Amino acid sequence: MIAVFLAPAYLGACTYVLIRLLRSLGYCNNKFKSLFFRIPVTLIYAFFAFSPLIAFFLPKATQIRRVMQLIGSYWFGVMLYTLLIIAISQLVSVLLRRVFKVLPRDFFRKKTANFVCLLLSFTIIASVSVYGAVNARNIKVNNYSVSVNKQVEGIDSLNVVLIADLHMGYSIGVDHIKQMVEKINAQKPDLVCIAGDIYDNDFDAFENPDALSEELSKLSSTYGTYACWGNHDVNQKILGGFTFDNEPIIEHDSRMNDFLKKAEINLLADETVLIDDKFYVSGRVDGEKPATENNIRKTPEELLDGTDKSKPVFMIYHEPDELAEISEAGTDLLLCGHTHDGQIFPANIITALKWENSCGYLKKGDMHNIVTSGLGVWGPFMRVGTDAEICSIKVKLKPN
Repeated sequence: MIAVFLAPAYLGACTYVLIRLLRSLGYCNNKFKSLFFRIPVTLIYAFFAFSPLIAFFLPKATQIRRVMQLIGSYWFGVMLYTLLIIAISQLVSVLLRRVFKVLPRDFFRKKTANFVCLLLSFTIIASVSVYGAVNARNIKVNNYSVSVNKQVEGIDSLNVVLIADLHMGYSIGVDHIKQMVEKINAQKPDLVCIAGDIYDNDFDAFENPDALSEELSKLSSTYGTYACWGNHDVNQKILGGFTFDNEPIIEHDSRMNDFLKKAEINLLADETVLIDDKFYVSGRVDGEKPATENNIRKTPEELLDGTDKSKPVFMIYHEPDELAEISEAGTDLLLCGHTHDGQIFPANIITALKWENSCGYLKKGDMHNIVTSGLGVWGPFMRVGTDAEICSIKVKLKPN
C-alpha cells in the first residue's frame, strides 16, 4: 500500500520540479525554451529521477549497481530539499506579491529576478546537499553519564558504548566501519552494544563481507560486543529505503549468523545473559519485524524472568517503544536506535512527535533510556540537523 501511494507521489513530484525548472530557465532566456535545449535537459533529469529504479533492477553485487544506488540515494536527498525550497519560495512569493503587495504580480517572471531566484535556489540546494553528504560520513562521539544504584564487586563504573543503525550495504562500507571501530576503541569501552539494523536488508549488497567482519572483530572491550536485530535485519527487497515483500514470513539472512561470528559479535535474539557474574545484557527482538516463528517474541517481563535484580540489567532493543513495560520489568539501562533522529531536517521534527524519546536521554521510572541517532543512513546518504554518532556512556555504580 505504501508503494502504491509513494510511486505516483514521487513521479508527480519529479514531474512538477522538471516543469518548474524548464519554465524558470525559459524566463531567464528565450533560447532555453527550444526543444534543442529542453530535450537533453529532460533526458538527463529523467536519468537521475529513475536512478533508484534503474539500480533496483540491475544485477546484485555489481559495481554498476553500487554506483547507481549511490546516485539514487543522493537524488532523493536533493529532491527533498528542492521541494522544500520550492515550497518556501512559493510562500515568500505569495506574501510579497499578494499579501504585502510590495512587488508586482509578474515580478518573478522578469529575466533578472528569475535568474537571481534560480541561482539562489541552486546554491542553497547544492550547499545543503553537499553539507549533508559530508556530515553523514563524519562520525561523532556523544558522552552520557548515568547512575545505577546497584553494587558490582570490584567495579565502581562501566564504560558502555552504544551504536545502532549501521545499515551496512550499498551505502555503508568498509571505510565507514573502520572509522567507527577506531573511534569506539578510543573510548576504551567495557561493553559495546549494537541496537539493531546491522545490515540493510540485503547481504549481497555488502561491499566486502570478509573485510567488514575483520574490521568489526577489531572492536576492543573488556566484556565483548553484543547486538540485537532491527527491522532492516531481514531479507526484503528495498527501494529508496522502503522495504516491501509479499512473503507472509520474513526471515533473517542465514549468512549473517556466520558473519557475526567472524566479527566476534554476540547476537542476542530474545535472550538475556549474565556477564562475568557481574551484570546482565538482554537483547530484545524487533517489534516491527521480529522474524521469529509465528512472529512471536517475549514480553519484557518474560525476557528478564529469573534474573537477579540486585545486579545491573542492560537491555538492547532497536525501537524505543514500550518504555514503561521495559522499565517495570527491571531494566536499568535501555539502549535503542531506529529513529536516526530524523536523519534529514525537517524529518527530526516528525520523529520527535512520534517517539517519547526520539534521540538522546530520557528517564522512565528508575530506568535510563538512551537512543542514538545511528551510524548509517536510511535512504539518502545525507545527514542534515543530525549526526552519525557513537554514544559513550559512563554507568556509575553504587560504591562497594
